[in-house]
Amino acid sequence: MQHLTAHPDGILAVDSGYCHPGLAAIHLIIHEGRAAVVDTGTNASAPRVLAALAAAGIVPERVQWVILTHIHLDHAGGAGSLMCAFPNAKLVVHPRGVRHMIDPAKLWEGTSAVYGAERAFALYGRLAPVEAERIVATEEDMVLDLGSRRLRILHTPGHAKHHICIWDETARAFFTGDTFGLSYREFDVDGRPSVYPTTTPTQFDPDALHESIDRLVSYRPDAMYLTHYSRVTGVVRLAGDLHRLIETQIAVARAARGEGVARHVEILAGLEQIVREEAERHGWPLSEEEIFRVLRTDLELNAQGLGIWLDDCALRELSTA
Repeated sequence: MQHLTAHPDGILAVDSGYCHPGLAAIHLIIHEGRAAVVDTGTNASAPRVLAALAAAGIVPERVQWVILTHIHLDHAGGAGSLMCAFPNAKLVVHPRGVRHMIDPAKLWEGTSAVYGAERAFALYGRLAPVEAERIVATEEDMVLDLGSRRLRILHTPGHAKHHICIWDETARAFFTGDTFGLSYREFDVDGRPSVYPTTTPTQFDPDALHESIDRLVSYRPDAMYLTHYSRVTGVVRLAGDLHRLIETQIAVARAARGEGVARHVEILAGLEQIVREEAERHGWPLSEEEIFRVLRTDLELNAQGLGIWLDDCALRELSTA
């Protein structure tokens, strides 16, 4: 299966098929004949997940948990569809996300505001609700058992207020969603990954994100499993790069002049220059055109998120003046 990658400790990465190959991974944790699914991709991803489970010898009835790192639709858009396919599974989501899984209407409105309704429907399709009794709201430090395997939940705001990460004690690894940034395999140099933080709309909080990254690193993980894209090692080095790049992006945003479209264009241009410098720093094996082909959507969303963050900062300053 071309869209399936086997990692150590019974972890499989399924390419969700979102937009283009290698953009978004769905992770399966296989243990003692049971499975947990971390993030779900979109509705269109469901056949790939089912095929990967079948290849691993797991029938749908043996899927115990479907865990969402957060409810942005490239991570959670297929949750309703997969829950229909897994009759015994529970959906695990941050308390802030529960109501949106039961009734996805407001989630859809927010996504449409970012992408436009036509583009959003093309990307995600129609969102299926999940029955309230099948949803488990996370608590800080709660543990999910997958047979004898323990999966610990940490609340990790910064990318979004409703973000969680999952500590797999067996693998000594975190499933990080977007908290530990983006790391695309096209940019690896001799197997050495690089990473780039996400500042997407609408809840980017740099102070919280710094704290969440440090908290993950404090566990001394052997690896991180990112949704974008899958397994990386060299965690301490990558965390240092994330901290540096968060602050560099903030500096670009604060330096931008004007407002509205003019400010957005200036922020985007600054982010593009950061990427050029990172490409030179790491020796990325792609042309500039190819680099921006991979990162174009991410940079656009980062610029939007930084603009919203600037506006929120201005409102807070006014309210305390």
